[in-house]
Amino acid sequence: MALLSFERKYRVRGGTLVGGDLFDFWVGPFYVGFFGVTTIFFTALGTALIVYGAALGPTWNIWQISIAPPDISYGLALAPLTEGGLWQIITICALGAFCSWALREVEICRKLGIGYHVPVAFGFAIFAYFTLVVIRPLLLGAWGHGFPYGIFSHLDWVSNVGYQYLHFHYNPAHMIAVSFFFTTTLALSLHGALILSAANPGRDRLAPGRQAEVKTPEYEDTFFRDTIGYSIGTLGIHRLGLVLALNAGFWSAVCIVISGPFWNEGWPQWWSWWLDLPFWS
Repeated sequence: MALLSFERKYRVRGGTLVGGDLFDFWVGPFYVGFFGVTTIFFTALGTALIVYGAALGPTWNIWQISIAPPDISYGLALAPLTEGGLWQIITICALGAFCSWALREVEICRKLGIGYHVPVAFGFAIFAYFTLVVIRPLLLGAWGHGFPYGIFSHLDWVSNVGYQYLHFHYNPAHMIAVSFFFTTTLALSLHGALILSAANPGRDRLAPGRQAEVKTPEYEDTFFRDTIGYSIGTLGIHRLGLVLALNAGFWSAVCIVISGPFWNEGWPQWWSWWLDLPFWS
């Protein structure tokens, strides 16, 4: 069935949060809605401001362009455009675009009559960004603690924050986040490889020259029962992947928000409590 003819079945009216039928429209295969319009507005404005900031800077090298936050001395006040004000407005545009996109996803879910799992999952990514550019700077008392918008400058910021706390890998929340990231990639690799092997099995070994049939989920379950003694199932693996991915994003936000506002020494020193436990003596 052609894609567009299939979509006609689901192009139902209603489900909008704002604007009613006035904004209930599509552009080609894409639903727009009120929040689609606000997404376009914030994205266009933020991009234009980034280009404007690059024009003010010393280079057009895509790797070197950087929009820096205000100096620490400005605190939580508004800064002049050329001294960090651009960063502040671009941050507002980014949050406006991200939240608009999530709300547009909510409207699509309402139209299709499905759960809100996708916008909720995207909300965790928005939360991680919000933590870096709003929550942590607010707790530290200056917008200058946010990260700059640039490729190399952003990587330098990450490196400098890591060295600021000596060994950032000793951050317990960072350990949890990395464990979830690695486990997410493990689950995705196992799941993707299993689906590919079941959907594209190759030649039939019992009848050379004949293409083998696509295997059913029972074969997939059997593989993992034979391998590790348990199969989580076709629905379960997607639930597991979602939980792992959301925890990776959540704990990555936690690991940075506690660095500075709640712990300002080197992270190796945090583990001194382990050496002070009474049973060691």
